[in-house]
Amino acid sequence: MTTSPSAGRGAKRADARRNEETLLEAATQAFVASGVEVPVRAIAARAGVGIGTIYRHFPTRADLIVAVYRHQVESCAAAGPTLLRESATPSTALTRWVELFVDFLVTKRGLAETLNSDDAASTALHTFFVDRLVPVCGELLDAAADAGELGRDIEPYQLLRAVGNLCIGGDQDPRYDPRESVGLLLDGLQRRERA
Repeated sequence: MTTSPSAGRGAKRADARRNEETLLEAATQAFVASGVEVPVRAIAARAGVGIGTIYRHFPTRADLIVAVYRHQVESCAAAGPTLLRESATPSTALTRWVELFVDFLVTKRGLAETLNSDDAASTALHTFFVDRLVPVCGELLDAAADAGELGRDIEPYQLLRAVGNLCIGGDQDPRYDPRESVGLLLDGLQRRERA
């Protein structure tokens, strides 16, 4: 039996996607552990590939950083509907999603600083961030409002900005945990609705 050329290309594309996913996960972990200046060889070792494989997918460090940022945004966006389906209540789904968002913000800080050197790239990534995450947050807020767990007056963009602001500066004070502050914010929103 012969295999069509297009079937081979499909398998290769799937393989390339898996390799890229592995590289992005390894780079994310390396950036969190050691910052965005971590040596490429450390990322390659974490991914179990050679350095050349990384450079084939991401010719420059900036390409890799942008890809990690976009990958994290996509992962966070994809988690929203899944959490809504699998959580006991919409407010539980919202809380768990915001916790993922906080993890993203905490790990993204070094990425953002590196990307700020190119304002055009930074602006495009910010637009991508807003376009992907605000609607997901809105769906979670609407579901919680429909269930009577939150009021309808919470704007998704404002909530994401508030969470983002609570995550700023935590690296200067080792006693500060942005997750605790965000938890207080979410508790306050739910208590306000019950009052």
